[in-house]
Amino acid sequence: MQDENSPIWLPRLAGNKGPRFLQIADALQAALADGALKPGDRLPPQRRLAAQLDVDLTTITRAYDEARRRNLLEGRGARGTYVAAPKVELTSLLDLSMNTPPPPDGVDFDDMLKQGLSQVLMRADNALLMTYHLGGGSDSDRKAGAKWLEPMFGHLESRQLVVCPGAQAAIAALILAQTEPGDIILAEPTTYPGLRAAATQFGRRIIAVAADKHGMLPEVLEQACRQHKPGLVYLNPTLQNPTATTMPERRRKELASIAQRCNVRIVEDDPYWLLADAPPPPIATFAPEQVTYISTLSKCLTPGLRVAFVLIRDPHQRERFLAALRSFALMVAPLTAALATQWILDGSADQLLEGVRNEARLRHRMASDILAGRYSGAADGLHVWLELPAYWNSSQLARAADSEGIAVTPAEAFATGSVSVNAIRISLGGIKDRGRLQAGLQRLSHLLARRPESHIAAVV
Repeated sequence: MQDENSPIWLPRLAGNKGPRFLQIADALQAALADGALKPGDRLPPQRRLAAQLDVDLTTITRAYDEARRRNLLEGRGARGTYVAAPKVELTSLLDLSMNTPPPPDGVDFDDMLKQGLSQVLMRADNALLMTYHLGGGSDSDRKAGAKWLEPMFGHLESRQLVVCPGAQAAIAALILAQTEPGDIILAEPTTYPGLRAAATQFGRRIIAVAADKHGMLPEVLEQACRQHKPGLVYLNPTLQNPTATTMPERRRKELASIAQRCNVRIVEDDPYWLLADAPPPPIATFAPEQVTYISTLSKCLTPGLRVAFVLIRDPHQRERFLAALRSFALMVAPLTAALATQWILDGSADQLLEGVRNEARLRHRMASDILAGRYSGAADGLHVWLELPAYWNSSQLARAADSEGIAVTPAEAFATGSVSVNAIRISLGGIKDRGRLQAGLQRLSHLLARRPESHIAAVV
């Protein structure tokens, strides 16, 4: 433990490495990791550190507040501020199963949230934030949605958009609006589990259409459309969940052409487009009247924003969709929608998106290094599809991982028919702390290298 005469701890600051208060908090975390600081060490008084670093006192106060938020510091009244002892972890579970955005790199999310809510409460009619909204979003919310979708489509008329409480609600409403009980929905052999949950609940049947490394096979889709007369075709073409593949433009055009020839509607669920590196245009650009496009904020910004924008160009289809949506999810919570709109219109959403992108890429590099020889990710997005060695099957591996405190998702969870691939999905955003993510990936890598028999012998 340091005494009063110990040398002052001084972080190194760089002018182009983000906000200085975050640099200081990051430097403190790094000093703890490499042993330069230890639990119980006293930190310099804030005014003294501000003078040493030639920054204002507010910067140091924000840095110390951020470090407290990370559970790195504790105040002891007049005695000063000290490095906190590690908190006892109540659970050792390392969750690589939940596909959520990681904490944004270089962004003070807490401050952004406080500022955004403050702006909403200052500018909005509070009575309107606490009442019913029946039109699929306010005019401002739809205009924000049109702005959010500009990178995909350019200029859009905001009246073509519906604001929904998340993509899952949008998918369910589309199934209700555009299919009848007993109808068939076509999807890839491995696909988003929420589709299967909604289809089963509503009495619809999913049939798998074969896919290759580029996505659903056009000739097989056309044959299935003519044979089954499906109510919908469901596609997730960008950083597909779970395989993380991105469908090339040529394949998108081919599928759009088939939808037009066979007069079948496509649901294009596209939560990861804005996280991808130079993705092709959405399928909806090639068959605008045949495709309903869904873009959710929950996967690229934060799960707490239960806001999705649904592009439906045909006004009659839009009204049917709204009627179906209102039967189980009357509206987006107005306060949440207002916050999303505020962030999109003032640029905060773009800043948050860039932070999520940067953090996701850092985590992919970490996964690539640790899972060397097995990693086949796209280096962006939120997840990795890891094909397993022959001596493991996915369910067996998931159970073995669970016994070692790691949660992963086996291929069976995504299968629309019989399981066609031996793989697991690893989600990189659900563990907040990079160090814990690294520990989870390393533990998983060691498990993959062992045969099931040796794992069983180790845990019996």
